[in-house]
Amino acid sequence: MDDQSTPVLPTHVGLILDGNRRWAKDHGLPTFEGHRRGYDQFKDVTKYAINKGVKYVSAFIFSTENWDRTKDEVNYLMRLALHMLTKDIAELNKENIKVVWLGSPDRLSKKLLAAIKNAEESTKNNTRGTVCICFNYGGYQEIIDSFKKIIMEKIPADKVDIETIKQSLYAPPIPPIDLLIRTSGEKRISGFMLWRMAYAELYFSDKYWPDFSNEDLDLALEDYYKRERRFGH
Repeated sequence: MDDQSTPVLPTHVGLILDGNRRWAKDHGLPTFEGHRRGYDQFKDVTKYAINKGVKYVSAFIFSTENWDRTKDEVNYLMRLALHMLTKDIAELNKENIKVVWLGSPDRLSKKLLAAIKNAEESTKNNTRGTVCICFNYGGYQEIIDSFKKIIMEKIPADKVDIETIKQSLYAPPIPPIDLLIRTSGEKRISGFMLWRMAYAELYFSDKYWPDFSNEDLDLALEDYYKRERRFGH
């Protein structure tokens, strides 16, 4: 990278927070402690990214496939999400950060859905950055729901184009992902934001998410700066 050039930040960073359970196992701790530590790290890294000038940070927190985990683990993750969407809202408002949810309401409790609605409503006028909570999210499910919306709106087939689909996705104002970061050494996207990932740059870290630090984010951003994005050209 030319030392005289100004690094271009990604507008939208996507995070696949992988490795919480393996981190807990390696440290001889309960699975829940891995999720709790991962949650704390998510807050720190997100705030750091927005402070650097990243406008959108999306996190894959709970997928539609995660319902297959043990009942105790699922219940803990639901409580953790509820905590994030209630107790942390005052802090997010203080930081001028907006919350947006992407996901399906299926199987979520009325209490959690109400918390999601309140979090979005109470932070909607914040402008410094946006945190996108991908909870009960699946990439296939988002596209299925998008098509259902188009059909329900009776949009003629010859009128369906890229913009039509973009506007039918969850949270249409959220832009495409520029940089996707996945931790724990896994090198796949696991259905995360399939539409918005079309031209994303991919960065994989061997660290488990609870060990992924602000310095590690800087390394990912430095790697991003060096890439030449072609968008198919």
